[in-house]
Amino acid sequence: MYGRKACQLVKELASCESEQLSAYNADLFDQVTRECSTHHVELQTLIRKIQDEGLDTQATKNPDHFGALIHHLALVRNKRCLMAYMYNRADIVRSLRWKVGPVLPQEILGKLNFSETEYFKNHSAALDSYMSEMELDLTVDFVPPKDPYIQVRVLDDIGDVLLSDKSANLAPHSIHFLKRTDAEPFIAQGLMEELAN
Repeated sequence: MYGRKACQLVKELASCESEQLSAYNADLFDQVTRECSTHHVELQTLIRKIQDEGLDTQATKNPDHFGALIHHLALVRNKRCLMAYMYNRADIVRSLRWKVGPVLPQEILGKLNFSETEYFKNHSAALDSYMSEMELDLTVDFVPPKDPYIQVRVLDDIGDVLLSDKSANLAPHSIHFLKRTDAEPFIAQGLMEELAN
């Protein structure tokens, strides 16, 4: 049946939790793409046959016309499913920059194909360029802070880092009083946690 594989691709996307990625299904995506190519070839063959018979493609309603219509509609449906799959994945990849920062964890990278990885890098670079031009970090403080400084506990060995107002050795299990803007990237990556006041 036409469109079954494209439907599986969209169902796979819909079965994931909101804002979660499943591994890119290259095999199924390629099968749908090959099916689109087959529909395109069949459509062109039937249109050529109608034109060779000298029939008006707009007025003729014979089996070839209906066959061409079926191939055209199947081709359009498959393309819409492919576009929905890629658009939704691209939307999630774009949102990852805001959630986890400029470096993706390995478990997420394993779910992306090469194009999605490049898209993330380009989106991240464009965002970084804009923020440096504006001298404003848009990735911190989605909720206005009550205090510009927070108390944090380091969860993993980060080492010596240069912060905006000082340098610090962020050793595991150490507790620091840092600017929120300095701590947010480490919190987003899971390297430290904010302590409740």
